[in-house]
Amino acid sequence: MSVLPNRDRQAERREATRREIVDAAWEIARRDGLAAVTLREVAAMIGMRSPSLYSHFDSKNAIYDAMFGQAWTLYLAEMRERPLPAEPREAVLAIAEHFFAFSLADAARYQLLNQHAIPGFTPSEAAYAPSVEVIGLLQDTLRGLGVPAGADVDLFLALCGGLLDRQLANEPGGDRWLRQLPRVIDMFADEVGLPGPSLRSSR
Repeated sequence: MSVLPNRDRQAERREATRREIVDAAWEIARRDGLAAVTLREVAAMIGMRSPSLYSHFDSKNAIYDAMFGQAWTLYLAEMRERPLPAEPREAVLAIAEHFFAFSLADAARYQLLNQHAIPGFTPSEAAYAPSVEVIGLLQDTLRGLGVPAGADVDLFLALCGGLLDRQLANEPGGDRWLRQLPRVIDMFADEVGLPGPSLRSSR
């Protein structure tokens, strides 16, 4: 007769409560902005007394930390699951378009992950780890496509980040800067010597 391992139900309940707290914090951030996330507001949203919340998160920054780690973990999983076109220019464009789609889907999330939107907040090593994995995976992927230099990866990130900042600042619900991606990736590909037909002529 097989014996199933004992479940730690208390740990499961605690983890479920932490997820509920983080979900509530995201809801507040998306509705009212990241700065509106407070322990009192989160506790009220999930029907918990503020002192009880402290047994799960000892500060507002601890909640931001959990949000930061959760979001980068999600993006990392999406990166690993998405197939890329075989043609190098198309593949680089697909990477940029995925980053755009992930970012534009949630402006509060983009601000937490990519801008210094919270004064005094620095993610913990554990929360920061998936973002390091994202950069490592990006570097490996671009290297496989023919972009080996670290400075070229920096340029790619700067181009994508600049377009995203313009999009979110000026037309968060539109596609004005999104439409520039094929042109920008073509310029990047020309600069780093990636082969293939022009993206602009194929679209």
